[in-house]
Amino acid sequence: MKWHTVCKADDLPLGKMAAHSAGDTKVVVYHLAEGFFATQSQCTHTFAPLGRGKIIDGCKVQCPLHRARFDIKTGEVIDWANFPPGIQLLNFVRGEKALKTFPVQVKKGEVQVRVA
Repeated sequence: MKWHTVCKADDLPLGKMAAHSAGDTKVVVYHLAEGFFATQSQCTHTFAPLGRGKIIDGCKVQCPLHRARFDIKTGEVIDWANFPPGIQLLNFVRGEKALKTFPVQVKKGEVQVRVA
C-alpha cells in the first residue's frame, strides 16, 4: 500500500470534506475534531458521489441522493437509504453495505491517504 498526498491540511477546514484522488483511487477526505479520515468516494447504495453529501453530527456522512448515513471513522451504516418514499423497495435488492475506509496521516502539513 502506498501513501498519496491529497491536499494540504490547511486547505480542508475543520468540519469540512472534499473529494480527491489518491493515485487511481477516488476518496473523500474529512476533517473532524478527532483528525482527518478518508472513505471511498461513492455511496454503497446507488453509487452517488459522497463528496456532494454533508457531514452530520460531526461524525457521519449523509449521501446526497437517498440520505443513507455512514460513520466516517469506520464506514459502518448508521441509517440506510430512506428518501424518497418508496426507496425501501430498492433497499430490498441493495442490502446495507459499509463504506471502505482508508488510513490517513498528516506529514509536514500534507494530508496523505494510503491505498492499495
